[in-house]
Amino acid sequence: MSFSHTSNSNLSTRLIKALTSEQSGLLRSVADESARLGLPLYIVGGFVRDLLLGHHGLDFDLVVEGDAIRLARAMVEKHGGKVTVHTRFRTAQWFPPPATNLPAFVDFISARSESYKLPAALPTVKPGTLTDDLSRRDFSINTLALRLDGDSFGELHDELGGLEDLQAGIVRVLHPASFMDDPTRLIRAVRYEQRYGFQIAPTTLALFPGALPIINKLSAERVRHELDLVLEEEKDACMLKRLAELGILAGVHPALKWNHSTEMRFTQGLAAVQTIEHPPSHRSLAWTLWLMDVPLPDLEGIETRLHFESGLRELLLAASALFADAKSLADKKPSRCVEILKRTPLKAVQAVSLALPAGLARRVLRDYLETWRHVKPKTTGHDLMKRGLPPGPEYKRILGTLRVAWLDGELKTEAEEVDLLETLIRA
Repeated sequence: MSFSHTSNSNLSTRLIKALTSEQSGLLRSVADESARLGLPLYIVGGFVRDLLLGHHGLDFDLVVEGDAIRLARAMVEKHGGKVTVHTRFRTAQWFPPPATNLPAFVDFISARSESYKLPAALPTVKPGTLTDDLSRRDFSINTLALRLDGDSFGELHDELGGLEDLQAGIVRVLHPASFMDDPTRLIRAVRYEQRYGFQIAPTTLALFPGALPIINKLSAERVRHELDLVLEEEKDACMLKRLAELGILAGVHPALKWNHSTEMRFTQGLAAVQTIEHPPSHRSLAWTLWLMDVPLPDLEGIETRLHFESGLRELLLAASALFADAKSLADKKPSRCVEILKRTPLKAVQAVSLALPAGLARRVLRDYLETWRHVKPKTTGHDLMKRGLPPGPEYKRILGTLRVAWLDGELKTEAEEVDLLETLIRA
């Protein structure tokens, strides 16, 4: 990821080029309103970072020096819609009217300072200046701000060395207690390092060991959210490898591992996903490929730590069981394989088929997904009724026997099915 920045500290031209017409119109409208109210307005954080790196993001944080809730309500008065207020953090979400071309919602954040009473706890928030707001952030490269209101539109504010670190490709925390305050930053540091091809600053890396024990104080929701974000990244495998090297995965749960076989299964499975019709979601598949070989007791321990949603939990457990037993399917008749696999959620069969190396076991799963599960006899219940058989258990026995015969290659033609049908009816 290359760094691009001119000596001119005003980025208005670059900003406008990076925005859609709807985004540009939105920012101008909000900036005009903030100027009218005398509230300095800034875009802060990742949007500015990526703007300078030439990677244009669609989401941005709007930070107000003053009352962000007041500005959000002023937008409702001017343009309509509704506002949702989060008093504790002095933030608001404005939902423009649906008929407009504006985004579904816009976040407004009051510049604030934060303090942490305990490690990994949620912060105590107080009103503050832009500098206070920048100082509470995770890394220097996320502290860059662009002024939006009045004549200062596009003016770049770099108060904590973010530009220098961005140019050097460095991920650096803002103070020594940063990871103790919020251990999720350990995971984010790795995400930024690997996403952009940067390096974690040596002074920042030296803080990792002391913060690792604090990870277990994080709630399941917070740590799972950070890992979800990793699995949505293009370089997810590189990030997981680095998280394992730094002891972060083990800090989340000892059974969360990453090794060569895991990486091969993970990358192979994601690369082959296009060969499957209607596969699991990317995130669900990534979790499943990652944890597929984890023994059941350890997998249940990971689930207890991370509290997966019920659908993902069922997928993980089913895929783990099938992955452990997949080789045994190679010696069974197709009809027996179908009988076993139909009790396994389809998404789990898909995931394991993507993960297995080439061989008989993978061929069995692919045959099941592509052919076997769709096999039916030509004869139907209606045909049996026309032959004078009363509806009942016999229907299931006869149709099931015909299906098994087709699956196992005992029937090749419709005429052969008719002959077998006559035999079954007479039995």
